[in-house]
Amino acid sequence: MTTTEWITDIALLLVVFRQLREDRLDLKTFLIPLGIVAFVAHTYLDSVPTGGNDLILIGALVAVGAALGIAGGVYTRVRAVGEHVLIKAGAVSAILWVLGMGARMGFQLWTEHGGGADDVARFSIAHHITSDQAWVAAFVLMALTEVVTRLATILVRGRMLTAGEPAPASTPVAVRP
Repeated sequence: MTTTEWITDIALLLVVFRQLREDRLDLKTFLIPLGIVAFVAHTYLDSVPTGGNDLILIGALVAVGAALGIAGGVYTRVRAVGEHVLIKAGAVSAILWVLGMGARMGFQLWTEHGGGADDVARFSIAHHITSDQAWVAAFVLMALTEVVTRLATILVRGRMLTAGEPAPASTPVAVRP
């Protein structure tokens, strides 16, 4: 793994630890993780292979990412305090995040340094996965999907909290007779 890959992977893992302390749901809540995965997608996602069973592999890992992201969003505490929405990642949310992001990192380490490359090659041949780019696309899209669905779930939950609140009373306008 390159230095950039290590930094990116660790940054993605640390995103959830930042949310272990309660903080306001605001623009930075979305921009930091979305910025990281946008960088990863731009850097590593050259194409999405469609040959053989590549799309099945990609679809399966995207589905895993969506499930982890939604569950992570559900297990993030979201509450309204005054006019602000506060979020705090709970233990389950943190574990799911580390599981998803850590699995991708572990897979990469296993294939590059742990002797897994031959096993992945045999699996790919047996299941008609056409290239290593299919694996790259699958894991990058899994991470992207996990981030987006987690954030979307938190956003929806935050909006549901504030949707039931009455609008602030407006100041009456004086009308001249």
